[in-house]
Amino acid sequence: MKLFIVCEILVLILGLTIAVSRGVRSPAFFPLRLFATVYTDVFRGLPVILVIYAIGFGVPALVTPGTVPSWMLDPAVLGGFALVLCYSAYVAEVYRAGIDSVHPSQRAAARSLGLTNAQAMRFVVLPQAVRRVIPPLLNDFIALTKDVALVSILGASVEAFRQAQIYAASNFNYTPLMAAALLYLSVTIPLARIVDHLQTRDQRLRGAGGAV
Repeated sequence: MKLFIVCEILVLILGLTIAVSRGVRSPAFFPLRLFATVYTDVFRGLPVILVIYAIGFGVPALVTPGTVPSWMLDPAVLGGFALVLCYSAYVAEVYRAGIDSVHPSQRAAARSLGLTNAQAMRFVVLPQAVRRVIPPLLNDFIALTKDVALVSILGASVEAFRQAQIYAASNFNYTPLMAAALLYLSVTIPLARIVDHLQTRDQRLRGAGGAV
């Protein structure tokens, strides 16, 4: 749960930064926009388990012992970093879809009131965009909750599935695996119901707006 919470916070921040970077149209920011585009294409195209494996085993092999703090080479940290890289690409596209869904007249109205492009994005576009993409964001959160178990391939004993796997292998008792499954379900099922509730409320509000 600690790994999931930390990764989710970082994914939200990095994903939003990438989405906004891809939306900047000034020629001066073309390198930033290009980097954000390449980043999204690369990490959306790579399997999560491949990125975890490459970073979890590749980084310690490339780093000279003593040159970096030991906690940076911890399997949980490296696995979490790999998850953040992959899921930020997915979340960035979700954010970008929400930004594109806001009608251009909203930005034009903000500019007519004297707001700069940055202020229009911050105070007008982003609040509407984020509100619209909450359901798909929660779907990504559910997927991230399950993919945290992939960190166990690095030997990180802090993860629930890894703990259950160690106990089952040493005692030939597979009950902990069922307990780990119930733990994941206790997180994912409430999130799924929240997604359903938000989608229903959004449809209701849209229907009310159309009726008016």
